[in-house]
Amino acid sequence: MKHIIPTITVAVGLTLGAWTLVYAEEENEQTVQMSDLPTAAQTTIKEKTGSNQIIKIEKKTEEGKTVYEAVVNKNGKEWSIEVNEQGKFLKEYQEGKEEKGEKY
Repeated sequence: MKHIIPTITVAVGLTLGAWTLVYAEEENEQTVQMSDLPTAAQTTIKEKTGSNQIIKIEKKTEEGKTVYEAVVNKNGKEWSIEVNEQGKFLKEYQEGKEEKGEKY
């Protein structure tokens, strides 16, 4: 019985530590310029944003892969457009509503 509390403490610590590592990987973001992106990624972002203003572009790592996220001002609201290095469109969503998967 005296080993249960230390065991639970270790299990909780390891669980929280694992989530911290996942969160840290997802937060690995770096602001970049459009000219820093591969040509294919630039093309897709330009097609998706149209005449809307690009506020910033971030390079980040998700699940071990490089992703570019362009934050765009559309009618006073911020939208994100994500593409990979090959220019493949991944997703778009209104900032703050990513989990709902709203479309641009």
